[in-house]
Amino acid sequence: MSAGIVIVGAGLAGQRCCEALRVRGWEGPIRLVGDEDHAPYDRPPLSKGLLAGAIERSAAALRAPGWHAAHGVELVLGTAATGLDVGRRHVLLDGGRRLRYERLVVATGGAPRVLPMLRGRTNVHVLRTLDDALALRAVLRPGVRLAVVGAGLVGLEVAATARALGAAVTVVEAAPAPLAAVLGERIGSWLAQLHRPAGVEVLTGVTLDAVHGGEAVSALRLGEGRRIACDAVLMAVGMAPATGWLDGCGLAAGAVVADHAGRTRLPRVYAAGDARGAGHWETAARQGATVAATILGVSAPAAPPAAFWSDQHGVRLQFAGTAAGHDRVEVEGDPVAGDACALFHRGGRLLGGLLVGRPRDLPALRRRLQETTLEHERSAA
Repeated sequence: MSAGIVIVGAGLAGQRCCEALRVRGWEGPIRLVGDEDHAPYDRPPLSKGLLAGAIERSAAALRAPGWHAAHGVELVLGTAATGLDVGRRHVLLDGGRRLRYERLVVATGGAPRVLPMLRGRTNVHVLRTLDDALALRAVLRPGVRLAVVGAGLVGLEVAATARALGAAVTVVEAAPAPLAAVLGERIGSWLAQLHRPAGVEVLTGVTLDAVHGGEAVSALRLGEGRRIACDAVLMAVGMAPATGWLDGCGLAAGAVVADHAGRTRLPRVYAAGDARGAGHWETAARQGATVAATILGVSAPAAPPAAFWSDQHGVRLQFAGTAAGHDRVEVEGDPVAGDACALFHRGGRLLGGLLVGRPRDLPALRRRLQETTLEHERSAA
């Protein structure tokens, strides 16, 4: 087999790149490398359905069994990339195997951050992989005391699911409100109010000071001196790009820097998804498809406004655009009651919007954001 295209990372970005390459006419070899034993699967269902037992693991698969074989995609699973030889165009794999590439796509996603004081404890969980979800699902039952460290999307979704399963849940967040860095303190405080009536204790503006217990954590001690007894802990304090295997090949540490088309500074090397800091599902999917178009020398469609969604206590939250640098929030409805729209503005320009319990309004919000962006570009020209 000739070198062809090697995609390291069998997640959403890597899978979408495979699909786009085949749809756009690439007939050469494609190898998709993943460090898990599972074929590519979708991660949102891990906290949105699988954890609650609402769906089975097969429902998370991005493609039906046999799709990769039918489309000539070689799956190299259960094998982590350990290095990159740019001169020889080789990807180094665990166990000493090398894969030669004609083009390389870095799509290794991210890895959960773990606080040093919690690392290695037997009852501390993260939620990134299918196996992580199954392990956490096994301990969530009525009466279990779950401490969630971090009130981002993953932390809040797990808190809602665990509470619905009968667990006693305490969320600990260092920021003044959940998702304050993304949506601002005002909107973040409403998210906390969405959880408290359901029985989730949300503690904000507090830090983790110490851990009690031996191999397993028995309690967390907060900076204010309070002690939170727990049977299990979920670490949900964000992700770091899983790019350590690229050390020494000429790329800066952390997220891989790539241009709008996915090209990195290395020849024949592209990047997509959380490895380059995508952050959300739609961005990772789009970047995977864009890299395929770049490799084949065709134009990719214009990127829509960035977006994410979340389900918490039966309420659908959808966000499009950005809230960064906003100076005004226009709110219609009641977010605490699960029915609202919050629009973020800066200097009179619409930046983004949060829909609470209004899924049908998302297409109109996207159109409005696209129109606003076009008007801004025309006025700046």
